[in-house]
Parts: sequence; C-alpha cells; structure tokens
Amino acid sequence: MSSYPEAKIPSTLFDDPEREARWRARFTAPRVSLPDWARDAPQRSLYVSNYSGTWEIYAWDRDSDEHRQVTDRPQGTFHGTLSVGGDKIWWFDDTDGDEFGSWIAEPFESGSAEPAMPGTHPGYPAGLELGSSVTALGMSTDDGVTVWVARDGGAPEVLYEHEQDGGLAAMSWDETMLVLSHSEHGDSRHPALRVLRTDRSPVAEKWDGSGKALDALSFAPVAGDPRLLVLHERRGKEELLIWDVVTDTETEIRLDLPGEVSADWFPDGKALLIAHTQHARTTMHRYDLESGELTELATPPGTVAGASVRPDHAVEYVWSSAATPSLVRTVSATGEDRVLLTPPGERPPGTEAVSDVFVEIPDGPNESVHALVARPEGAGDGPMPTVFNLHGGPHAADEDRFSAYRAAWLDAGFAVVEINYRGSTGYGSAWRDAIEGRPGTTELEDVAKVHDWAIETGLTTPALSAVAGASWGGYLTLLALGTQPERWAGGVAGVPVADYVSAFADEMEPLRAYDRALFGGSPEEIPEVYEKASPITYVDQVRAPVLVLAGDNDPRCPIQQILNYLDRLGEREVPFEFYRYDAGHGSLVVAETLRQVATEIDFARRAVGLA
Repeated sequence: MSSYPEAKIPSTLFDDPEREARWRARFTAPRVSLPDWARDAPQRSLYVSNYSGTWEIYAWDRDSDEHRQVTDRPQGTFHGTLSVGGDKIWWFDDTDGDEFGSWIAEPFESGSAEPAMPGTHPGYPAGLELGSSVTALGMSTDDGVTVWVARDGGAPEVLYEHEQDGGLAAMSWDETMLVLSHSEHGDSRHPALRVLRTDRSPVAEKWDGSGKALDALSFAPVAGDPRLLVLHERRGKEELLIWDVVTDTETEIRLDLPGEVSADWFPDGKALLIAHTQHARTTMHRYDLESGELTELATPPGTVAGASVRPDHAVEYVWSSAATPSLVRTVSATGEDRVLLTPPGERPPGTEAVSDVFVEIPDGPNESVHALVARPEGAGDGPMPTVFNLHGGPHAADEDRFSAYRAAWLDAGFAVVEINYRGSTGYGSAWRDAIEGRPGTTELEDVAKVHDWAIETGLTTPALSAVAGASWGGYLTLLALGTQPERWAGGVAGVPVADYVSAFADEMEPLRAYDRALFGGSPEEIPEVYEKASPITYVDQVRAPVLVLAGDNDPRCPIQQILNYLDRLGEREVPFEFYRYDAGHGSLVVAETLRQVATEIDFARRAVGLA
C-alpha cells in the first residue's frame, strides 16, 4: 500500500501454545456493554458485543431472554439506542469507520433498515434525543453544528445552527424543552448551556464564565419536572447542581467526597445515583435529595465503566479491575448484587493487579503525578523491559480496570507503567487544564518524572524502556521520541498526530474547535505554539526505532499528516516500520486488533533486545 517499510506481523507471539491461547482469549472472549433499555418498554434492551468477531449492536428481550444481532457491517457498529416505546432501534451508519454518516432505524423484532430522519444531512453525531412525539437530532460538519426537531412524525425543522462547536444535550421528560451545549463564546472545551422550547422560544441560559465548563446530564425523569442535572466545576473539580430551568434557580449539591463525581436520576426523581472517581477507582452511592443522606453501594475495588437505574430502582453497572475482566452486574433496591448478563463462551483469563505510584512534581497544580504499575507474574526485582503506555484523550485517564492490551504486554515479559499526566481527568480542573497553551511538552514533563522514578527504583533502564500510545498517546509517543531521545529504546505510535499543522487542516471540525481552545488559536494565529508542540519539528532528533500504525479513514488523526512525518523519518537512518489498515481511528474488528497488538509487542521486543 505504500513505499514505507512495512511492519512485521508475527503469526504468533509465544512459542508456548498455552500462553499464546491465553493472550488471544482476552480479546476474543465474548464481552458485552452496559445494556440500554426503552423508556416505556424497559423489557426491551440494547447492548454492544464482540460475539461475532466484530463489535456490533444486539437487541435483548428480557421477558423471553432472546438476543438478536442487529447490525452486521464489515467495520463494526458501536452507537445505537432505542425508541421510547421500544419498537425501533436507531444505529449510526458511517463509512468504513470514518465516523461521518447518518442514523438508521429498524424494527426491534427485525425488519428492513431505513433512514431514521429524512430531511437531515449526514455529519458527525452531535446528540440524539428520542421522545414519544418529539425527536431531536444534532449533526456536526465542517460548516458547524445543526440541530433539528421533528414533531409527531413530521418533517424535521432546524432548531439551532452555529459555526462554533456544540450539540444537543438533553430533552425534558414531557418533550417540551431541549438543552443545547454550545461554545458560542469560542471555547468548546468549556461549554455553556441553552434551554429552548421545541418551538424555538428561549427558556434559560447558563454559563459559568471563562475556563469553567457546564455539562447537562439529564432532566428529572418525571413529566412536567423542569429540573436539569448539571455538572459544574466552580470549585476546581467536577461537582453537581440541579437547575430549575423554568424559574432559573439552582441548588448545588455538596458531597463529602474527595474526588470528582457524575450522576444519574433514580426513576422517581427523588434521589441520585452518584459515581465517584478518585485515584483511578470508582465508588457508587445513592444520594437522597430530601434528606441529603449519602449511602455507598457495595462494589469491589476497581472501576465502574457505566451505571444506570432501572424502573424498579435496581442499579445495573459494568465493573472490572486490572486483574479481573469486566462483568455486567445488577444490585437490587434491597441490596442483592448479582451478575446480570453473561455472554456465551468462556470468560477471558484474568491477569496481574496494578499498584499505585505517586511521584512528586515541583510546579504542578497537584503535588504529585499518579501512575499505575503492573509487573509480569513472577518478575524479579532487577531492571526489566518496561512499556510506558500513554493514554489518549488527552482528557481521559488510566484506571484500575481490566485491559486485555495491558495483559498482553505483561504476558510478553514487560512491566507496564500508565501515567495520568497533566491533562488527565479525575484529578481536578486545574490538572486537566494545565496543558492549555503548552500541550505535549507539559505532559511529557510528567512522563519524564515517572520515568526517572522507574530508573531510580531499579524497575527499568533507558535501554529497556519503550514508550507507546494511541491517539493522543500516539502523539505523545512521537513527541517523546524527538524531545527525550535519551530515554527510549523504541516507540509504538498508534493513530498519532505527527504533523500538527497538517492534521489541523484535515481533521474533523469538532477537533479543530477543540485544538483552537487547547492551543489558544489556530496555526495561522499562533504558529510558534503549534510548531513547538508538533512531533515533526523534532523528527531529526529521533534515535530509537519507531512503529507507526494508522487508519486510512481516520477523521481525528488523518493519514496524510502521518505520511508527512514518515517521509521526513525516511530521509534519516533511523529504522521504522509502518502498519496501515483500512478503518478509522481504531478498529472494531477483533482479528484486526489481534494483528495490531501482536505487531506492537513484537516490535517492542526487538527494540529492547528481547528478540
């Protein structure tokens, strides 16, 4: 497909058949997401599973316990929802994983699929709210965002249009009001909220000012109830408030919890399900709005990836830890906890736990940077091959959750270090926003501190250290190889930003808006900031071998800017390999994922001298 050195794809990672089967089983074993359900027909549910070998959408009739695969597309399908009455399934149809497309609807019981809302144009999804008589849909394109509303099956009408990024956030239970998340003030990373009636008449506005985001979670699930649950960050971390949008009054909810929180309503609107995150782990709580009583729901240490409350007040959630693969569980209103949904086939094998490391940093908004460290089974104390796996986002975080990817590196004899560098979520607003105006190099200062710790404690050496990541983590990998060449024996960069100016020109508009907010302007306005943050600026300093993986249809980290970087790399004598695949920003096909993981680990082994 190209003239670049092709990546070596091993047929197996291990000579031992048992070890080979174990690492593959973690990816191929059937898994399921948290089920959604129809508002007025809760026995009808929808979830995503890899059971077919590709992540697709499945319908589940809880009364009969029948499961049906709904979608079957070569590149997989990940986004779907149910109509209020449960008679229709909506799923998003893009082209070869490029994330640009339209919504499709088909009957729950099976039948022909057709465009869900004719009269709207394709785009990147920007919100969807389905009611019994009102449907609202948002799409983003290079021209900005458009939100339509359709009533009683009629033709859609434009409710909102703007060149700045935004979208549809929530609809009231009686379907009379819609909430828009917008960045008309020019900062898509810290949006404001606008409430409109479905006839376009204004209801209320809320903006907390520069650098303080508002996130509309959902309206109270009671007809005629104007209370909107909102995340704010007025005191330096994500907290909750309830906004009566009709009277334009609010009540802040102050919880005695040290970390950040999110929430959902209980069905009667009298309590909230709280998800509390601190130091990469989750606890769940019930908060009574009248009494203020906060009651913890008993879950084992680890991470809850999603949770929701059923009409009978049972809480369904997905839980895992680094050592234990995920389970979809339910805890009843009386406290009985059990597994809810077990996919067919064998459970994936478990793996090693992670331990916490806190490394002091001199001038950061927090006293230390938090890292999670896992060591291979039976590993000794001496220096060992170690991969510093940098998460994407950047506004995301590594957590104490199960990762087949982490486990594969451990099986291959690598220690794994995951770093929640500045820019990560879950550590306060100042930590998340510390990379503004100086992205890339700020995160790598934290990576360097943790790398220093790993060397000083004898975990590894530079000659045994690989740096790896995908998306923003792939970007940081390339930047680290060019700005910290003495630290790394090799790098694995998946779907990275490699040439930031070229990437900005070609990426999807919501990401251009994000970059303008993060950098402080466009490349034309502040070229020196983009130059300092771009891996291609430092390509001549790269000394370690590099593996780059890229998708042909990636709208987030487009292929051309990666080829620009490889062209420059090819002018030098640094060895590199290129893995190019026919999909977008990652793959939903399990076999493709296996090929990529095997290629990455095999490359890193060679880089650190294991092969």
